[in-house]
Amino acid sequence: MNTTPKQYGFTLIELMIVVAIIGILAAIAIPAYQDYTKRSYVAEGIQFGDSVKNSVAEFYSSKGNWPTSNASAGLPTTITSLKGLAVKSVQINQSIIRITYNEKVILNDYIDIKGSASSLSGSITWTCTGGNLNPKYRPSSCK
Repeated sequence: MNTTPKQYGFTLIELMIVVAIIGILAAIAIPAYQDYTKRSYVAEGIQFGDSVKNSVAEFYSSKGNWPTSNASAGLPTTITSLKGLAVKSVQINQSIIRITYNEKVILNDYIDIKGSASSLSGSITWTCTGGNLNPKYRPSSCK
């Protein structure tokens, strides 16, 4: 009869392997999560731009030209008045709505949403391909 007691638990090498695997998974997951959160903050800015589009389009349809500032479009005069969790400011200049981000995305990077009016149909189309924001943080419609 064998009188040696059974050993329970993990050896040191097994524990080190588990810690190494967790470290590798964390090294992959953390940057992916940070990119994901920055993309969600950029989406917040695009939503700000969508609400401002209405004011710009209204101004254009009633006056026949683009507004030169936030005040002329009927928005708060201080560009930093329109800000959110990641949006530092929203500024209007002619047909361009510039959304500038704070450090939650990348400090002072921006997206430009540009309006183009069709003289035939009177409709306005919007593109958001302008600005200096890294393409990996932009929504697919703005690349």
